[in-house]
Amino acid sequence: MRLRLFLALTSALCCLTTQAGEVAVAVAANFSAPMKKIAKAFEQDTGHKAQLAFGATGKFYAQIKNGAPFAVLLAADDETPARLEKEGLAVAGTRFTYAVGRLALWSKQPNFVDDKGDILRSNRFEKLAIADPKLAPYGAAAMEVLQRMDVQAKVTSKIVQGDSIGQTYQFVSTENAQLGFVALSQISVDARITQGSAWVVPQSLHTPLQQDAVLLKAGKDNAAALALLKYLQSDVAKTIIRGYGYAL
Repeated sequence: MRLRLFLALTSALCCLTTQAGEVAVAVAANFSAPMKKIAKAFEQDTGHKAQLAFGATGKFYAQIKNGAPFAVLLAADDETPARLEKEGLAVAGTRFTYAVGRLALWSKQPNFVDDKGDILRSNRFEKLAIADPKLAPYGAAAMEVLQRMDVQAKVTSKIVQGDSIGQTYQFVSTENAQLGFVALSQISVDARITQGSAWVVPQSLHTPLQQDAVLLKAGKDNAAALALLKYLQSDVAKTIIRGYGYAL
């Protein structure tokens, strides 16, 4: 009886191991924290494992064009997935918006950033960190804000650029820059700013940060990739996403 039970359990385990898979995911840097939580829940609930790489959407686009074996892209915009789909590098009909991001002007110093962003009109800071607008949609949105507030010329000499919103966050968190434009998700949990001071930028000041996911050509036959895209639309994932300040 024990031998038969052992063989049955071993057989079941083998089946589960065979069914479980891995998926390589390129994730926009702003979505790092929520995606780590989602990946953990995804593995617990499905057995599939998501191998995550974080960076600037523009850099991922170039890597995918050059044959990088990512199966899924979670971009910081909707234009890049659409472009990849048009170029035949993403599977048509799989693209959807998984989150709408929010931009924030942040300083690690308490009471340094006011609730209207007027700090940008002052000379009370030496460096302003912004993600490279050519590579990072959040950087492009930040430049739009400066233009609409009519302060771009005034702050240009103070701007330091990060390759991604992740590096921009590092500039500010290490106080190499007194303030910078970051993703709200990087500095808040459950709608509360975790440290320092921040101005959550009104969405009327920049193009909406609609973030799309898409199945890439390399993942079209990958069951784990398909399962992850479905999981991103689950209630579990949506709760995590909302908790980091994203809209859906």
